[in-house]
Amino acid sequence: MWREKIEEIVEEYQDLTQKIADPQLIKDMVAYRNLTQTMAEIEPIVEKYEEYQKKERELEENKELLHIETDPEFRTLLEEEIEKLKTSLEDLEEELKIMLIPRDPRDEKNTLVEIRAGTGGEEAALFVADLFRMYSRYAERNGWKVEVMSSNPTELGGFKEIIFAVEGKGAYSKFKFESGVHRVQRVPVTEAGGRIHTSTATVAVLPEADEVDVEIKPEDLRVDVYRSSGPGGQSVNTTDSAVRITHIPTGMVVTCQDEKSQHKNKAKALRILRSRLLELERESQKEEIDRERKTQIGSGERSERIRTYNFPQNRVTDHRINLTLYRLESILEGELDEIIEALAAEEKMRTLEKVI
Repeated sequence: MWREKIEEIVEEYQDLTQKIADPQLIKDMVAYRNLTQTMAEIEPIVEKYEEYQKKERELEENKELLHIETDPEFRTLLEEEIEKLKTSLEDLEEELKIMLIPRDPRDEKNTLVEIRAGTGGEEAALFVADLFRMYSRYAERNGWKVEVMSSNPTELGGFKEIIFAVEGKGAYSKFKFESGVHRVQRVPVTEAGGRIHTSTATVAVLPEADEVDVEIKPEDLRVDVYRSSGPGGQSVNTTDSAVRITHIPTGMVVTCQDEKSQHKNKAKALRILRSRLLELERESQKEEIDRERKTQIGSGERSERIRTYNFPQNRVTDHRINLTLYRLESILEGELDEIIEALAAEEKMRTLEKVI
C-alpha cells in the first residue's frame, strides 16, 4: 500500500519535470512558481525512494551470488552484507512511510495559549499560574518569545484566566498537544488540614491567525472601552484603557486590559479574536469532513482530561498515551520534551495508519 502511494508521487514528479521543461511555462510565472514549489516538496520522497530501490537491487544481486557461490569465506561476507541491506531497507521503509504523512501547514505558526481555572476555586487559579510558568519555561528552552495578551489575576498570585502568545518557528507544532483538561492533586496552600485536593485547569491552544487568514469586517465588531480592574475589583488605571470586543455574527467576546494603552489592548484583543475565529472555522470544516475527530490524539477537546500532576507521588501522567513520569518538579520547570515527543510519535503512528 505504501509503495503504491510512493510510486504515484514518483509519477507525479516525472510529470512535473516534463511540464517545467516547457519553454512556454516561463511566461506564466505564477504557474511556474507553483510547479517548482510542488516539485521541491515531493523531491525528498523521490530521492529517498531511489535510495530504497538501489538497496533492493543490491540485495537481490547478493542473494543471487549467494545462491551460486561455493567459497565459504565469501559466502559469509555475502550473508553479512545481506543482513546489513535488510536492516537498511527496513529503516528506509519507515522513513518513507513517515514522509507520506501530510504536513500540517499550521505547525510552523506562532500560537495562542489560553489557560482557565476549572474546579477548585483559588487552588485552581494557583494551578493556572503553575501551568503558565511551566509553558513559559518550555518556550524559553526552545528560544521562543512569550507575550501575555490578557490575564485575570487573583489576590494570592493565581489566575482565573491567562492568555498568552508564543512566537517562534514551530511553536504550534509542540503546544498543540496541550489542549484539554489538566488535573492537579496536592495539599493546597489554603488548606490547613493537610488534605489532598483535586483541582483542574483548561488549556486551549490555537494557531495564531494572520490578517490574511481571517477577514474581520469593522461593521461586525462592537468595541467597548472601560476602566481596568485588578484583583478584588480595584481600579488599576485612571483612564478607560481596557477594551472589550464583541464579534456580532458569532457572539464571541474578547477583553484585554493588561496594557495601559487602549490602542495596544485593542490590537491584542483582535489577535485573540482572529485566532479564535480561524479555529472556529477550522473545527466546523473538520466536523463536516472527518467525523472521527474525537479518536485522534491531541484533538483539542476541552472536556478531555489529558494529564494529571500528582504532588504527593511526584508523578505526572499523560492519560492519552499512558505515560507516567516521576519527576514532577522538572516538568513544572518546563522540561516537557519527553512528553511532547511521545505524543508527537503517537500522532504520527495514528496518522500513518490512516494514510497507508
